[in-house]
Amino acid sequence: MDVMGYLVENALIMVPVLLVLGKFLKSIPQVPDWTIPLALLVPGVLGTMAMAGWTVDGAIQGILVTGVAVYGNQIWKQVQNTGD
Repeated sequence: MDVMGYLVENALIMVPVLLVLGKFLKSIPQVPDWTIPLALLVPGVLGTMAMAGWTVDGAIQGILVTGVAVYGNQIWKQVQNTGD
């Protein structure tokens, strides 16, 4: 299954934006780690809808983009920790 085939090309710019925003949130001690994916969902959906259109499809694209950012970050962390 090709996940990238489901994403609108214009929305892909949101992935690095969400990764940077997630790093910023992670650096704030008062923000619990478990809230970061939920906090990224709001700008992910709104930003993608602003680019892809204010439709249900735009919202779904935002959810997918947020999922790619969060899941990609988690995979990267796990790959880095395999040697430990």
